Amino acid sequence: MQNNPDANKIKVLLADDHAVLRDGLKMILAETPDIVAAGEAKDGHEVLAKIRETHFDVVVLDAAMPGLAGMETLKQLKIDKPELPVLILTMYPEERIAARFLKAGASGFLTKDGASEQLVKAIKTVFRGDKFITSNLAQKLALDFLGSDKQLHELLSDREYQVMSMIGSGQTMSEIAEELQLSIKTVSTHRTHILEKLKLDNNAQLIRYVIENKLID
Repeated sequence: MQNNPDANKIKVLLADDHAVLRDGLKMILAETPDIVAAGEAKDGHEVLAKIRETHFDVVVLDAAMPGLAGMETLKQLKIDKPELPVLILTMYPEERIAARFLKAGASGFLTKDGASEQLVKAIKTVFRGDKFITSNLAQKLALDFLGSDKQLHELLSDREYQVMSMIGSGQTMSEIAEELQLSIKTVSTHRTHILEKLKLDNNAQLIRYVIENKLID
């Protein structure tokens, strides 16, 4: 009987809806002797199914997947496997979502731009039970804590925040509905709630709010 060559390696589940990105992450891990990409998932439902049937040591989770969003996936994952470290992968500057995801149980953050240099270090850090955040993020979180008056957008639900960011970047209701796999009516309801919470009247004001608060690039 042959020994499993991956038995003592850190087993990672890579979750992102873009196969090209998953392939890039797998190539990085293939060059690391003590980490293995043991599974892949293209959406939140697949993540939850795989962690229930297979043992993983770390999950690398895209923050903005279609269907079951990254935040919703994280929350359910921490119910199912509370001790499983989750490293959030994001295309946005990490400070924009950090507080929300840390509160929900994330173990760290990695921007997609920085993945090639930091992926291995980040996985090893969260695997041993520590948090992985950059010094810039740590400083930003400390400043936010010291000046703790909440901004209006912090009152949004996670899905509302996601829809707000997409409207702010110029996407239409139908584009948002398609990307998030929601009905246009549901997206429109989210938009109504967002405008009410931000005390705004229309999309133009919402886009201005997003830009002025630097909530998108």
